[in-house]
Amino acid sequence: MAPDDAVIRLAPGTYAEAIVLEKRRISLVSSGEPGSVTIDARETGRPAVTGRGADITLQGLVLKAGDTAAVTAAGGRLSMRQCEVAARFGAGLSAADGATVDVSEVRVTAGQYGMLLEDVGGLIDRCEISNVAEDGLIIRLGADPTVRDTVINTCGYRGVYIYQAGRPTLDQCEIGQTGDAGLSVAHQSAPTIRNCWVHDTQGAGITVGRGCKGHIEGCTFENTPIPPIHLDEGAAPTIVEAPAGAGTRAGARPLDKALQQDPERVEKLLAELDSMIGLAGVKAEVRALIDEIQVNEWRRAAGLSVGTVSHHLIFTGAPGTGKTTVARVYGELLKALGVLPNGKFKEVARRDLVGQYIGHTAEKATAVFEEALGGVLFIDEAYTLSRSTGGSDFGREAIDTLVKLMEDHRDEVAVIVAGYTAEMLDFLDANAGLASRFAKTLEFENYSPAELVDIVGRMARGDDYLLADGVADALLEWFDSIDRDQNFGNAREARRLLEGMRKAQSGRLRALGRMPSRDDLRTLTLDDLLAATA
Repeated sequence: MAPDDAVIRLAPGTYAEAIVLEKRRISLVSSGEPGSVTIDARETGRPAVTGRGADITLQGLVLKAGDTAAVTAAGGRLSMRQCEVAARFGAGLSAADGATVDVSEVRVTAGQYGMLLEDVGGLIDRCEISNVAEDGLIIRLGADPTVRDTVINTCGYRGVYIYQAGRPTLDQCEIGQTGDAGLSVAHQSAPTIRNCWVHDTQGAGITVGRGCKGHIEGCTFENTPIPPIHLDEGAAPTIVEAPAGAGTRAGARPLDKALQQDPERVEKLLAELDSMIGLAGVKAEVRALIDEIQVNEWRRAAGLSVGTVSHHLIFTGAPGTGKTTVARVYGELLKALGVLPNGKFKEVARRDLVGQYIGHTAEKATAVFEEALGGVLFIDEAYTLSRSTGGSDFGREAIDTLVKLMEDHRDEVAVIVAGYTAEMLDFLDANAGLASRFAKTLEFENYSPAELVDIVGRMARGDDYLLADGVADALLEWFDSIDRDQNFGNAREARRLLEGMRKAQSGRLRALGRMPSRDDLRTLTLDDLLAATA
C-alpha cells in the first residue's frame, strides 16, 4: 500500500517474513538503534529482501535467510546502511543484471559467500565480511564496483575472487585468514588493487591468471606464501610495490601520519556536531581536541617535533545524551584529519570482551581490539568490567588486556569508554595505568526540558509528523515535571514519548469513522500527548 518514495520505519522486533519489491522505490528503516529490527526469512526459503528493478534503501536492519541469499537485487538500485546480513547457504548479499549498489557499514556474518556482484557497479564502503564458508567477495561478469575500507576475513576459500572480465577497484581493504588466496584474478579480468593489506593466507596473497591485466599498487603482505603475488604465464598487470617499511595493520596504508587530510570533510563533520541539540560543553571540548590535532599535523608536515598525543577519551553521563553519536563523529573527524586510516566504528559491551574461562578473556578482548584498529573502539557501560560477578574476575582481566593494547597501538586506534559518571571513577581505579591512557574526560549533561522539546520536534519532523499548536508548551511542562535522575533516558525518553504519541494518534484516527486527511495523518495533538503520558 505504500506509495513510491515512501520511508517505512519498522518498530524494533523480529519479523518472520520475506519482502519482495518489484519496480518500487521504497526505504525500510529501523526506527530504533541499528540492529534492533530483524527480518528473518529463514523459514520461508526466500531472501529476506528481494528487489527486481527496484530502488531500495535498507537502513539499520538485521536480515537473515536460510538456503538462499539474504538480500538480492536484480537490476535497479540497492542502498544499504548499517545493516547486518547472514545466510545459512548462499550469499549474504547478491546483486546482478546491471544493478547499482551503494552499501556502507554493512556486516556479513555468515553464508556460503559474503557478497556476490555480477554485472553491477557502485560502491562498497567500510563493510565487513567474515565467517563465510567459501569466497568472501565475488566480482564477475564485467562488474566494476569500488570496494573501499572494507575488511574481509575468515573465509573458507578465497577472500576476493574476480573473474569473467571483472573490473573492480579495491582501495585500502584488509583481506586475511583465508583458506586459499587472498585475492584471485581470472578470466580476462583487470582490477585495480591499491593500498590493501593481505595477511595470513593459505594461498598466495594475490594470484593473477593468464590473460588478466589490471593495476596493483602499494599493497602490503604479512604471513603469506612467497612470493606474495603469483603471476601465471601470460598475466600482465602493472605492479607498483609498497614503500619500504609500509605498515601492515588497520588497512593497507602505513600508519606513519602520511594519510591524506580532507579539510572540507572536517568542516562538514564539525557542522554536523554543531547541529546536535545541546551539549555545548562537549562540542567545545571536541573542537579543542580537533584544533590540537590539526596543529600537530601541520607541525609534523613542517618538520617540527610533535609530542605523543592520545586519542582515547572517557565519556560520562546518563543514557540518551548523545555519547554514541559524538563518538562516531569523532572517529570520522580523525579519519578526515589523516590521523587514522578509517572512521569505522566498533561498539562493544562487557559480553563482547569477557570470556568464560581462564585465558579466554585475553583472547576475546584482543580479537575485538584488533578488529577496531584504524578506527574507534567504543566500550559502552565500561564500568561493568570492573564489577566482580563472583568467582574468577574476568572483567578485570579484560581491563588489563586493554591497557596494554592501548599503549602498544596508541597511534592506530581511538578507544572511547562510556558510562555513568560515578561508576566510571570506580572503573578507572581498577587498573593503576588505566586513567593515564585517556587524553580527556567529556561530561555529557542531561538535556534541559527545552532541549528535550526540541529533540521531540526534530524526531517528529524526521518521521514526517507535525506537532499541533500547544503541544510544545505541554511537552515543556511534562519534561519539567518528571524526575530526571541518573537513570533518566534523555533522548531515549523523548523517543519513547513520541512513539507513545504516534500510537495514541493511530487509535484516535481509527475511531474517526472516515478516511483521515493528509493533515490528520501528519499531526500529533495535545490529546495524543495526554494519552501517551497517562
